[in-house]
Order: sequence, then C-alpha cells, then structure tokens
Amino acid sequence: MARRYDPERRQRIIDAAIRVAGQKGLAGLSHRSVAAEADVPLGSTTYHFKTLDELMVAALRQANEGFDKVIASRGGLAGPRTELAAELAGLLGEWLAGERTGVELEYELYLAALRRPALRPVAAEWADDLAARLTARTDPVTARALVALMDGICLQVLLTGTSYDEEYARQMLARIIDGAA
Repeated sequence: MARRYDPERRQRIIDAAIRVAGQKGLAGLSHRSVAAEADVPLGSTTYHFKTLDELMVAALRQANEGFDKVIASRGGLAGPRTELAAELAGLLGEWLAGERTGVELEYELYLAALRRPALRPVAAEWADDLAARLTARTDPVTARALVALMDGICLQVLLTGTSYDEEYARQMLARIIDGAA
C-alpha cells in the first residue's frame, strides 16, 4: 500500500496533543487519544514521537510560544523608554487574559517536568529566554528575580482562580527593579 504524502501530519499530532491535554489533562494524554483527536493512525503518532515524553516536549515547546507571541505583539521589552515594571505587568495581564486553556496547559506541562526529566530542559526555556531578554534592561540576577516573580504571580492566579491584579504586579516588579538600582 502506498503511503499518503502528509507533510502537516507531525504538526497536526502536536496540535491534537495540546487539545487532548487541554480537555483531559496530562492524565488523558496517550498516543491513542492523540491519534484519535488528530484523525491519524496510531502508528503515525509513534512514528513521529517514539515516546509520550517526546510528544509532551513538542507540545510544551509549542505552548511556550504563547507568551513569546504576546511579547512580540507589544514590542515593549526592547524599548528603553518604557517603564519595565509596567510593561511586564501588562504582558502578564494580556497573556492571562488570552486563551486560558493554553496558559493552564503550559503550566501543567511545565509542572509535569518535576516528574518527567525529559521535559525539564524545555520547561526551563521559557524562563531562560525571558531572563535573557530582560538582561538588555537590567542585570542578570534582577532579570532572574523578575522571571521568578512573574512565574509565581501566574501560578497564584491560575491556582486560586483570583483575578489578575495588574497594579499589584507592577508594584511588586518595581520593588525588585528599584531594589537592584
């Protein structure tokens, strides 16, 4: 039997994995559930992703792009005239106000790295990338502290169901920035 040419299959599988995890959590993620969601044969998922960890890495890498898209759309981190604390608080607000399932999934995959070592390098990419961007505006230690605070604020909003308080975030971020100056 001839193989059907399907150059988008790998991406459809990743997209399906994100949808499955968004609907059922990581516990519902399997090669079988992803194959059914992507409408591909089970062998296609295992061909492109030998292990479930490989599939989760691809899904986390794609999910990590959500915050990058918000940064790119605002373009504020590069501008030295913007108040950094206000810009970061605004970025968090825009990201948290977006597709909630995507943000929750990103954190679920991020926290899955605690038990799945294959996910750890990808989970660290978000923090490393953001800290690298921030070092253009502040020192590396302060950049890391800002990332840690932003991460904590996001987790609190997601876990407690409370509304994001942009002014509070701006004030706390400013304390770190001002303390470093």
